[in-house]
Amino acid sequence: MTERSRECWLTDMDGVLVHEGAALPGAAEFLQRLQERERRFLVLTNNSIFTPRDLAARLHRSGLDVPESAIWTSALATADFLADQLPGGSAYVIGEAGLTTALYEAGYTLTDTAPDFVVLGETRTYSFEAITKAIRLVGAGARFIATNPDATGPSAEGPLPATGAVAALITEATGARPYFVGKPNPMMFRSALNRISAHSEGTVMIGDRMDTDVVAGIEAGLETLLVLTGSTRREDVGRFPFRPSRVLDSIADVVELV
Repeated sequence: MTERSRECWLTDMDGVLVHEGAALPGAAEFLQRLQERERRFLVLTNNSIFTPRDLAARLHRSGLDVPESAIWTSALATADFLADQLPGGSAYVIGEAGLTTALYEAGYTLTDTAPDFVVLGETRTYSFEAITKAIRLVGAGARFIATNPDATGPSAEGPLPATGAVAALITEATGARPYFVGKPNPMMFRSALNRISAHSEGTVMIGDRMDTDVVAGIEAGLETLLVLTGSTRREDVGRFPFRPSRVLDSIADVVELV
């Protein structure tokens, strides 16, 4: 892919632009270059807790200026998917403001009475009562959707159970497997491309994980750049049956490619 054909950019957030609330070296310069070259871009995250406004504020505190409109979460992708599948539908939601706001703005009714879907997202306080309600609703015929398959999430004290782990609990109780919308499902990338009117042939995906960012980017037909500032180490790359287009040390090495 030539420099001229790299018109649009998708980039993961944690492990690429920031780490534990601090901007990674080169992140500010990368974002500045995108804006100088008038490249369309989105910052992607599987985190469904926060709204784009929340995330823009968090990035700003780390020294990175990203507009709300340039942030695409698994919650937004899930709302986009459901609005396409069943416009004006209803859902019982386990999640926080990022997910409930996205579904509300997509025209969905949030209810615990005979919903069309049970939608599971990430939350810092999973309720046994809410999970029990979800199990009963899925058992009664509600279709099961989850924002992402991540089994754990980070915290200062260590890993926390996340969407994938709670989804497994509901599956074990009901026999119903959820449809996961977020990475590594390329559906999230396709909805992101639609958001910025981009085509896969002119779009680059930057990520720090082979098993989510890179594989989903490949399946969506994107050029893929793996940076080594997050989960995947250089020695891990050869263990996967697929390869990114390039492996780079950090986002600082991507600036010259924009």
